[in-house]
Amino acid sequence: MLITAENPAARPLLTTTVAKEYVHRAALAEVFLTGWTKAGSASFTVSAQWPRSHSFYECENGLYDPLLLCETVRQTFPLLTHVAYDVPLGHQLSWSRFQYSVNPDAMRLERNPAELELHVTCSDVRLIRSLPASMSMHIEAVRDGTTLAVAHTHFGCHTPAVYRRLRAGRAGDGAFVNAPMPTPPVERTAVNRHRLRDIVLSPAPQRQRWQLRVDTTHPVLFDHPVDHVPGMLLLESVRQAGHALQPFPTGVMPASMDATFQKYVEFDEPCWIEAESIAGTAPAHDGRRTVRVNALQGEGLAFSATTEMVDTTP
Repeated sequence: MLITAENPAARPLLTTTVAKEYVHRAALAEVFLTGWTKAGSASFTVSAQWPRSHSFYECENGLYDPLLLCETVRQTFPLLTHVAYDVPLGHQLSWSRFQYSVNPDAMRLERNPAELELHVTCSDVRLIRSLPASMSMHIEAVRDGTTLAVAHTHFGCHTPAVYRRLRAGRAGDGAFVNAPMPTPPVERTAVNRHRLRDIVLSPAPQRQRWQLRVDTTHPVLFDHPVDHVPGMLLLESVRQAGHALQPFPTGVMPASMDATFQKYVEFDEPCWIEAESIAGTAPAHDGRRTVRVNALQGEGLAFSATTEMVDTTP
């Protein structure tokens, strides 16, 4: 069929990413979502592509990084709140709960970038003046007809005025600009990271305890200015604490995680990461163990998570 200006329907369908503003990213290279369609009154299909190599979410032992799934989900909820629920740009989203579990066999690196379909069902939508104030999403990620992962998340959605009240004077770029210099990192081998800038833990005097290392110049974790420590940095601290607690010799995958965000983690005071193996899971003969991680700041618990760490040695 001849492709002409008079026959635009004959033009091939080209793949692009969604607008970076819809996923709250500044760099186009960090946008993993490529499109979306409505599948029902509260269900959607979101398409995504994973690169075969990434500067931070590194493939190890021929497997994609589950934190790449976490970032893909994190991009999905702002996308759908903006395009499907008409939430204006400038509203702030805040995680309260996040769970995922991956199928390691479907995480294998292949010759082409991974093409994913995310089947999303929204529920518990609480509306204020016709806009969502909070909602839940259940997500099944499918790759080549195989379930790659399932995830569930609950988050709040705040107008600029509500967010300013929630942040009690901390909203804006001031906290980001004035954030302290990052504390010294632990050894690379302790957390299985090759670059110092990717290490999010600093040594502490106590065993099984570290200070959260916050480097606001990191090009992925801090893609743009924010007024608090991002949720993705806290999820990365879970992975690194799980490895530091009892390092695997050649690599480990956080195959599942159940995380709760109790309050914002601020830049201007230390945040302490504590980890422990749950009784009966370490050491595990099948290369699996379950780890509980808490993040404490000031007088209280800011974040907690449980993860299953799986040895990925071929």
